[in-house]
Amino acid sequence: MASQKGTLYSSSVDVKGNGFLERKKGSTEAANPSFADLPLCLLEVIISQLDLKDNIRASAACKTWREAGLYVRLVDKPPWLMYLPKRGNSFEMYDPLQKKMYTLNLPELSKSIVCYSRDGWLLMRKTASHQMFFFNPFTRKLINLPKLELSYDAIAFSCAPTSGTCVVLAFKTVEYGTVTRLTTSTCHPEATEWVTDGLVCYLRYRSDSLNHSNVVYANRRFYCLDDDGRLYYFEPSSREWSFSYVYSKPCPYITARYERKKKRVFLAVRKGVLFSIYTCGGEKPMVYKLDESSGWEEINSTTLDGLTIFTSLYSYEMRVNLPWMRHSVYFPKLRLSNKCCVSYSFDEERYFPRKQWQEQEDLCPVENLWIRPPKKAIDYM
Repeated sequence: MASQKGTLYSSSVDVKGNGFLERKKGSTEAANPSFADLPLCLLEVIISQLDLKDNIRASAACKTWREAGLYVRLVDKPPWLMYLPKRGNSFEMYDPLQKKMYTLNLPELSKSIVCYSRDGWLLMRKTASHQMFFFNPFTRKLINLPKLELSYDAIAFSCAPTSGTCVVLAFKTVEYGTVTRLTTSTCHPEATEWVTDGLVCYLRYRSDSLNHSNVVYANRRFYCLDDDGRLYYFEPSSREWSFSYVYSKPCPYITARYERKKKRVFLAVRKGVLFSIYTCGGEKPMVYKLDESSGWEEINSTTLDGLTIFTSLYSYEMRVNLPWMRHSVYFPKLRLSNKCCVSYSFDEERYFPRKQWQEQEDLCPVENLWIRPPKKAIDYM
């Protein structure tokens, strides 16, 4: 008897979890396809949509499903995208993994502006009274700080205000010819006033410039890249500013060729290691990792080690081995038409979605930020 030739439609998946079908002819295995034959990366996407109870049940199906289910249970969860309304008290939250939008009514944030965010907390400032306060949009917990009368170029805090070791840093630079005057203020929860010092230094960090980075905290220090790309750090324990002698690579996009494109410089930290990210319109983001011995080293898809970077003006988040989100930079910009955030994949060397936005458009709008949700965030919705 002549053998019958079957036609098999096997499922494949790209790096963003978008499935597609490939036709394979001449396979005798086409007659009885099995769910166990699904690619592991596609299984990760499917099982990541399940809650813990259903995840455990799916993991019992077979060895492949168990591997995918266990992996999804152990990986980091991505941050959520938070929309800050220009008016009103309705704040939208977007989960990029589940691709779901939630709305929170937060009257506590009325007539306030966001200053910084990390560890699931917002640092806010009242527009009229200059009153500073911490706020957790999930638990609704509010912690007041003393009023900060002085203006500032940048502000950040070290860790969650409930940790017992939280420090808030605000600083401003004023140039007098060749001399820069740096005013530094610090505070902590339960403090009654800010402690302010002034000194002369070479730090150039103008609030109206896009050449400097955000401020991050690691290794008991606050770090930032100034307008000239130099890495400065402030130690709260000694109340002293210093700069690193490690060579800082200049931004590759500060040339006449890219003059009209929106540029941003970001710092991020994972396990005490600093990363710098340079963006420029629709150009490829440039990512560097700081090696204390050799300086800033450019990293790519082969050296990212499963890393995903989430950037915004007020916060950053870094994760490892997220299902279908690996080796990418995610921006705080959502395309409602297909419910996906604008991102750049180093594996595929392109943006998602495919340049459906103008290159002059700012990828990091001031009204959006990334925030870390609690483990059972749905319970607060």
